[in-house]
Amino acid sequence: MTMAMNNDTLRQQLQAGADALNLGLADTQVTQLMEFLALLQKWNKVYNLTAVRDPQEMLTHHLLDSLAAVAPLRRHVAVLAGEGKGSVRLLDVGSGGGLPGVVFAVCCPDVDVSCVDTVGKKAAFIQQAAVALKLRNLHGVHARVETLTTPFDIISCRAFASLPDFVTWSRAALVAPHGVWLAMKGKHPEDEITALPGDVSVFHVEQLAVPGLDAERCIIWMKPA
Repeated sequence: MTMAMNNDTLRQQLQAGADALNLGLADTQVTQLMEFLALLQKWNKVYNLTAVRDPQEMLTHHLLDSLAAVAPLRRHVAVLAGEGKGSVRLLDVGSGGGLPGVVFAVCCPDVDVSCVDTVGKKAAFIQQAAVALKLRNLHGVHARVETLTTPFDIISCRAFASLPDFVTWSRAALVAPHGVWLAMKGKHPEDEITALPGDVSVFHVEQLAVPGLDAERCIIWMKPA
């Protein structure tokens, strides 16, 4: 009974957070996100996907944190669609437990999302999540990002590496000429931006507000100069 009540409470908080972010999620999408949260808790006991163990913390620090980037992602995908780019392919680097990759796949069903991780167990978890959540647009990739050469329109990361390392390691997988990097960060990373290679430019720094989380968050949008 307590677990059911707890799940109801978490679902209400998730719904409230999605509403605060104006995401307009369908009930099925909220259910998928709750199922993903349950999978994360279950597999975390064996595979150590995240240091966060408490379901409430997982909701705020992982799910809602990732959801805060969905609206900006959707806006960029709409721009690409307006330019006639067709289907959009996104690579989430160092995805770990699928954050934000799985959340992006749930909330943006028209975007094809691949989550790459060097740890085989984590890539296997993504594959399991894709099957369990019936997400045909989600794929787990066990590889080093430096070895990927398949082109992607958007390459994202969340707390993966410094901006210079992120763009350098993933560059071969970025499609030209319209490809962009979406890096989720905490405080504005001035030093990392200064250290970016000369042929990479930051074209937008977007502040994020995460429901239920009192912490600085932003997206650093970058493209080849």
